[in-house]
Amino acid sequence: MLTFTHRTTPIFLASQPWLARLPHTLRTRVVDEVFTIKGDKGDVLLRAGEPVKGWYAVLSGLVKLQTQAADGRLSVFLGVAAGDWFGEGSALKSENRRYEVVALRETALMCMPLEVFEELRATSLEFNQALVVQMNKRLSQSMAVIEAGRVGSPQQRVALYLSRLFWHGMKRIELSQEELGHLAGLSRQTVNKVLQRMQLDGLVAVNFGRITILDEPALAALLTKTGSD
Repeated sequence: MLTFTHRTTPIFLASQPWLARLPHTLRTRVVDEVFTIKGDKGDVLLRAGEPVKGWYAVLSGLVKLQTQAADGRLSVFLGVAAGDWFGEGSALKSENRRYEVVALRETALMCMPLEVFEELRATSLEFNQALVVQMNKRLSQSMAVIEAGRVGSPQQRVALYLSRLFWHGMKRIELSQEELGHLAGLSRQTVNKVLQRMQLDGLVAVNFGRITILDEPALAALLTKTGSD
């Protein structure tokens, strides 16, 4: 069940380096005008085809971004965890959203309204620099996902979604096998088999709802391996 609130999120906003460099009036406007969307596991938080209302950040939880083909097949192309922004490309275009955003667990999103987003772009060098870094990261992720989907083995696809590219070098990832399967486009059974193999090889340790990276270089090496197992 979706809920909306205009309560501010000062801790998350305070962690954004560009916020402190804004003039007081603009900084106050950002804090006052952002709003939060909350939903449960399986809820569609943002629907495809609807007007884009702003730039979004995941405050807590985990979401997947997916598209649906005419025959009903779903294609998941990105997972976004707590602490990360998404949708900057949509916010920069005057078109409806091309994908839907689905909660993989209980999730809270923050939305920076388009009007505020545009004012920051027009007036803040630091904000624009942060936006360029964010877009470059998304480009790198998108290229890696396309390549993994085209030639990657199941082991490589799982390795990709456990890699530094998506988790900023985190050693302990709070992710269930079901969630990992959603992101990698694999069944839970396939993910389980891959993780068991990785665990035997000393790459990861698997516990309930948590995957610990034990050998990050070896995990990264899987992404450049040719052929499939």
